[in-house]
Amino acid sequence: MQDLTRSALLRAAGVTAAGLALTAVGGPASAASAPKEHPHVTLIRAYYAAYAEGDLDALRERFFAPDIRWTIPGHHPLAGTKKGADEVLAFFAELARAGFRADPIALAADGDWVIDLHRGWSTSPEGLDITWALAFRIRKDRIVEAINFAGDQHAADAFFWRVYKLAKLPDRLVPRGNG
Repeated sequence: MQDLTRSALLRAAGVTAAGLALTAVGGPASAASAPKEHPHVTLIRAYYAAYAEGDLDALRERFFAPDIRWTIPGHHPLAGTKKGADEVLAFFAELARAGFRADPIALAADGDWVIDLHRGWSTSPEGLDITWALAFRIRKDRIVEAINFAGDQHAADAFFWRVYKLAKLPDRLVPRGNG
């Protein structure tokens, strides 16, 4: 029998949870009777396609509101709330350094919100492969807010600390001005 890894179990748990959630709201429907996809879900699917292609211009111009807020939980160098498209795109550029990828598992919309369950993993270096949930708030066909939730926050913190080192003191301290 093949050994199961922790990340494989987390992915399986995420897929199982997504399947149960979909079943609870009516289960899979046949193509003939399937309702039209919510426009916010369609938007997030297109966002993931642009993200997978590394199309930062499309992210800025088509998907992000200028005043977007993106919250990354945890206790690591990339954690915190990014404000505005420039800060969010700078965060994505850092994720790209680790070859970070995301593969959607399930998307559901309710009002202005889209809830996303996805597999997120790193490729260079390898070492992070967990299930994430994201809550996207949509306004005027743009993402105005995103809140990440890691399936294993401790693993995410450890990985980001390993990959994204802080500068040594005092170099990382920014002078606060004259006087």
